[in-house]
Amino acid sequence: MTYIDMNYDGLQNDVARLIAGESIVVDTDFFRNDVESFTCKDDILTLLIHLGYLTYEEVSDSYGADENDGEMTGLARIPNEEVRAEFEKILRSARHERLMELVKKSDHLLADTLAGDTEAVAAAIQDVHDSEYAPAFYNDEQSLRYVVKLAYLSCVDQYAKVEEMPSGHGIADIVFLPKRRSPLPGMVVELKWNKSAGGAVSQIKENGYQKIFENYGGDVILVGINYDKKTKKHVCEIERIGGRLA
Repeated sequence: MTYIDMNYDGLQNDVARLIAGESIVVDTDFFRNDVESFTCKDDILTLLIHLGYLTYEEVSDSYGADENDGEMTGLARIPNEEVRAEFEKILRSARHERLMELVKKSDHLLADTLAGDTEAVAAAIQDVHDSEYAPAFYNDEQSLRYVVKLAYLSCVDQYAKVEEMPSGHGIADIVFLPKRRSPLPGMVVELKWNKSAGGAVSQIKENGYQKIFENYGGDVILVGINYDKKTKKHVCEIERIGGRLA
């Protein structure tokens, strides 16, 4: 918490992205190998890598960090759900006003999703899209996926989030599996780009993505989210399936 509260160069924004499941670029070359001499966020991220809170790998810059093909870039990410949950606890106790607001909005989004308030959910996704946390290039389903994961940031303490999960006759975009002691329903989220939110929900049902919950006794919420590139608007459809699934 002490390191993250320093918020060097927007460090807390990167922490939010890490919790949402993204990898971030880290330059580890100038780390001084101590826990006191910090000059930038890369120093703190490198320390978190050394402490085991983040994993690190080198990839080609063709990943997208810059235009110099063939050079290597370091990427850091949170290694597993247990560590992600610890980061989320830290985020909730952060004293950075913008991050506190992000967590608060994410809590409201989950409540609105469970209540089936499609307009509120679409507005919340739109709000994250319009924020400083959104990707620079918002032009495909993958960037929509990033925004949706960030919007549902606070779900980590109640759900295990799995992306591209095989189920039924296809692969579900995002599945939220309730943790053992969570009383909340399961959720399947399907994303569309320039199509329709209703079509996304239909795809979930037709392909049987919800069957991942067939041994789960509670309700399951099906969420379809579409972004229309022409109108620049998000639309949401929500359907709740009750009881044990066949």
